[in-house]
Amino acid sequence: MAGETKQSYRELELLDAIRRVGGFAKNSDLASALNVSEETVRRTIKALSKSGSVARVHGGAYIVGAQSDPSFYKRIEQYACEKRAVAKALVREIEDGMTLFMDVGSTTVFVAEELRARGNLSVTTNSVQVAQTLVGHNDNRVYLLGGQMQADELGAFGHMAEQQARQFCYDLSVLSADALHTKRGFLYLNRAEADLASVVIDCSDATVVAMTHHKFGSTAPHQGFAPECIDRMIVDQLPDSALAQQLNSWDISLNVVPGEVEGC
Repeated sequence: MAGETKQSYRELELLDAIRRVGGFAKNSDLASALNVSEETVRRTIKALSKSGSVARVHGGAYIVGAQSDPSFYKRIEQYACEKRAVAKALVREIEDGMTLFMDVGSTTVFVAEELRARGNLSVTTNSVQVAQTLVGHNDNRVYLLGGQMQADELGAFGHMAEQQARQFCYDLSVLSADALHTKRGFLYLNRAEADLASVVIDCSDATVVAMTHHKFGSTAPHQGFAPECIDRMIVDQLPDSALAQQLNSWDISLNVVPGEVEGC
């Protein structure tokens, strides 16, 4: 009976911890906040998922019925190993003390997790998840843009976000996109996301797009910036010959990394 009471308390404690950070949390952050092991967190989340209180995703969990759109967390879970490999390769190019912009893409969340090993960074982002991952680590300074929040991206967009983004000079901007079209370049499902990307590129010394292969050759309704504005891409697979030739014509260098990392 005592074991049941203790477990019930642990579940309530974990649910409260997830709510405090907006409805989604990573296992590592929950373990730190509750001063328990990640294995304890995983066991508790597994029990809560059976009751339908939370849903498990790669490396964390979100509360079922939370205000945030669960599609955001599901996107993080899709191609997780490939995204992790891309993130690890990208972070090798980032040095301590750099000034970065990072957008709301699901791959960018993995980049943020890998960046916890770096220090003294200045990171501007419109992503709640990126900000939450990096704030308070290794003397990093995190600036979260204001603006209209969108639940399906857990990020801020619009005129306010764009105006605030213009106040920084970025050594490197890390962007994502919803599609990479052979003729039209980088495309977005969200007009506001395309507009913010265009603003950030204008303020950046260099811009890299982190992307997995499932977006190659796909399409979306909104185009913001000319593809020639992108300096390089880090991807998990080599695109087909037509797309590879087009990227070369846009003078975009490719870093292709195998989509396999330890634990995948």
